[in-house]
Amino acid sequence: MKKKKVPDSVTVNRRARYDYHLGDELSCGMELSGPEVRSIRDHHVQLKGSFVTIRNGELWLNNLTLGAETARNIRLLATRKQIAALEKEKVAGSTIVPVKLLAGGRYIKLVIALGKGKKKYDKRETIKKRDFERGRYA
Repeated sequence: MKKKKVPDSVTVNRRARYDYHLGDELSCGMELSGPEVRSIRDHHVQLKGSFVTIRNGELWLNNLTLGAETARNIRLLATRKQIAALEKEKVAGSTIVPVKLLAGGRYIKLVIALGKGKKKYDKRETIKKRDFERGRYA
């Protein structure tokens, strides 16, 4: 029996979990060139400050930083049905946030999630909960 390889997480957008209440996640392919693939596999990528938009019925990842290259926009690969569902949620007030980048095996995938922005008191609550789990308030 052949073992299925679990994709390696190249980078995680830790800020996303802090700034948003995350909901449903979706794994998308990316339209990349050769040098971009190489820099992602070498972990020269940063999701910080990147966001997803919908333009002309297509998903776009904006401000992805690849190595020394400046931030660039990349088209994401998803079905029309998935894009329509995301667009419906976006109209309802949610934001589409890139959560992590996976590059295990042959394909490079981006995990995106629907997020509702947190208020300042929600963020304070998150910090308090994290500190409590670390044992600071024993």
